[in-house]
Amino acid sequence: MEPSTRIVVFDLDDTLALSKAKITPRMAQCLMRLLAQKQVCIISGGRYEQFQTQVLEELPLTTELAERLHLMPTCGTRYLRWESDAWQDIYCENLSEGEKSLIIDVLTEGAKSLGLWAADTWGEVIEDRGSQVTFSALGQQAPHQAKAAWDPDGSRRRALREYAAERLPDLEVRSGGSTSIDVTKKGIDKAYGMQRLLEHLDLRVEEVLFIGDRLDEGGNDYPVREMGVPCVAVIGWEQTADYIDALLGENLDRSIPSLLAPLDLR
Repeated sequence: MEPSTRIVVFDLDDTLALSKAKITPRMAQCLMRLLAQKQVCIISGGRYEQFQTQVLEELPLTTELAERLHLMPTCGTRYLRWESDAWQDIYCENLSEGEKSLIIDVLTEGAKSLGLWAADTWGEVIEDRGSQVTFSALGQQAPHQAKAAWDPDGSRRRALREYAAERLPDLEVRSGGSTSIDVTKKGIDKAYGMQRLLEHLDLRVEEVLFIGDRLDEGGNDYPVREMGVPCVAVIGWEQTADYIDALLGENLDRSIPSLLAPLDLR
């Protein structure tokens, strides 16, 4: 870890944990050790309630460690800090009711016209997250294996993203997880969240390290890469855990010297 790195920022699904799953005990230990040394931020397309279920319930945080943790649900359209013994909103950029209604109509029509509307799903297909509307092709609670098999080359998500972006020119449309499309206010994406984080903590771009699985163009981590933040691309939570171990100077006999520096993704 570069001495200048003051905060390590993570995507959640498929970076810290399997999609919608709780972090593992190993990942919990990695995050606790990292929090003992650095500030940590998690930014994801999921709602705050997902952060609670997937991460917070698995971390035995002290007040001191909780104060070093920054939460940015719904792609950074919301920001929470631990203050006065509770997670408090610093800001929340909610969509209007009219915007949400239009987004839901476009995503529904697009999925059906493109043959992406599944007959059998696990939970809600379109979810109103307040500051973000998310389409999940197989439902919010679909098992990881089903999600991974649905769109392995990303072509289905690209088709729906392009369809929605053309019809929602005043809004931001991005590919989210393995089966999802996220829509927020224009100009509000993970780069927006990162910029607000930098301003709030008085940080420079080079003092941040971002780790995520969707740094490809069109992915919901890509805006962070575009703004010049040092980035590391990972595939799955196990690789993230190995990277954290490397950052902390542990398990260096695993032959992963390439993990010791951010990837040049520009």
